[in-house]
Amino acid sequence: MRSFATLRMTKFPAVTRTMSGPERRTLNKHLLRSRCRTVIVGLVLIAAATAAHADSAADEAAIMRRLQRWTADFNARDAAGVCDLFAPDLVYSIPEIVRGTRETMCASLARILARSDIQLHYDNPDVREILVLGDVAIVRLTWTLTTQVNGARDTTTEEGMDIFRRQPDGKWSIARFIAFTTRANELLR
Repeated sequence: MRSFATLRMTKFPAVTRTMSGPERRTLNKHLLRSRCRTVIVGLVLIAAATAAHADSAADEAAIMRRLQRWTADFNARDAAGVCDLFAPDLVYSIPEIVRGTRETMCASLARILARSDIQLHYDNPDVREILVLGDVAIVRLTWTLTTQVNGARDTTTEEGMDIFRRQPDGKWSIARFIAFTTRANELLR
C-alpha cells in the first residue's frame, strides 16, 4: 500500500519534486488536517443522522403506546382516557361528519361508551406505517371494531390516516384524521 505522501507525489509530481523537505512536511500536515476535518465532519453527520433515526424510533414507539392506550381506554369505556388522544385543535373527517372537532368527537364517544345495551371492542390498530417529520407524524392504519347488541354481532374495519403533532408537554396527539369504512357497522345505525 502506498503512503499518502507517495500517492500525492504521483498525483502532482511536478509540484512535489520542486519542494524542499520542510515544505513537503508542511504540505503533509496541511493535507492531513484537512482530511481529519473531513472525517470528523462525516462522523458528526453520521452521528446526527443516527440520533435523528433513534429519536424517530422513540417517537414511533411513543405513538404506538398512545394508540394502544386509546384502545385499552375505549374497551374499558373510559371516555376521558379516550378523549385524551386528541389534540385541542382536532379536525377530522368521517363519512357522516366532514369537519369534526375535538368537542364533537369526545361527545360522540362519551355517548356511545355510556350505552349499556351495546358491547364494543376495538382491536389494537394494524399500523401500516408511521412517518415522523420533526414534531409531526403521519400514521396510516386500520382499526377493527366488533359490536354486539342483543346477541347479534358485527365486525367492521376502518381505514384511516392520522396526523399526530407533538404537544407542548411532549405527548403525541392526533391533530387531524380522516377515516372511512367500506361498510358501516350494522349494529351502530
